[in-house]
Amino acid sequence: MTTTLPTNILTDKQREIADFYAENGYYVYPDALSTDEVQQLRDEVVRICAGELGSIGGKGVSGRLEGESDDELLRRFLCIHFPHKISDVMFDALAHPAIVETLTACISPNVKAMQSMLFIKASGKPGQAWHQDEDYIPTRDRSLSGAWIALDDATIENGCLWIIPGSHKPGILWDQDWHADKRFDCSWESQNFPYSDDEAVPVEVKAGTIVFFNGYTLHRSLPNVAKSGYRRALVNHYMSAESFLPWHPPRPNTEADRMGMAKLDYRDVVVIAGTDPYAHHGYETRQTAFVRPDGKGGCFNGQTELEYDD
Repeated sequence: MTTTLPTNILTDKQREIADFYAENGYYVYPDALSTDEVQQLRDEVVRICAGELGSIGGKGVSGRLEGESDDELLRRFLCIHFPHKISDVMFDALAHPAIVETLTACISPNVKAMQSMLFIKASGKPGQAWHQDEDYIPTRDRSLSGAWIALDDATIENGCLWIIPGSHKPGILWDQDWHADKRFDCSWESQNFPYSDDEAVPVEVKAGTIVFFNGYTLHRSLPNVAKSGYRRALVNHYMSAESFLPWHPPRPNTEADRMGMAKLDYRDVVVIAGTDPYAHHGYETRQTAFVRPDGKGGCFNGQTELEYDD
């Protein structure tokens, strides 16, 4: 089970957050970021896409083309994985005070991050089908949580998140299958869960809002059908530092044989609150920033263990 802070040391606001999150599988934190913080992140998006902060892996990535406007530049990108690896601004956002306040109430006093994703999602870009984040990032204690930072106002028209409240409660990872739906990009779809689309709620939020959601909560996003503009979001993933993270397992006859599968622990992580009881295991750098292939069908490029959502 997920570890939480003793209730007698939580603030009233943290108790309210934790109760809503436990009941619904998500929590919306409005005005978490200031206007200046949002603009700083937007400016950093342009710098990353232009190649000003270093190289980004991925086919066809070349930085800014000669004479290319910011708008033309951004439209070439759908999602960049691990932007915190090249951007100090994105790295600092991992431990934003609103994130620490929320996750130390909902997960544990000790929290670590393992992933960041930068979604640009210009008009005309696809959404992602119904899925659970634990399909892609498995935690041993079901403590996975996403923090979805809105860099633009997110609306139904431009492809906001849709969440099925309470869908985390069964603790079941529903089977997935390829959706073959041109509205969606790069992900298989959860199947045969006992909820209908009518039970889903659109999470329309203002820029600067953070949407937190449990790793078992079913969620999706629809295409951006606005005539222009973006639905930019920085999405980070976290879990309790008390638990091992069996993500990206090693090759056979190596660490898995020596330690046993139950103790596999991915160590390319950032501690954002409290302490890491496994700090003596050390840390490593296994990921670099890369661009998700933009297209439908076969665009995982062999990297199905990564989280492709939202």
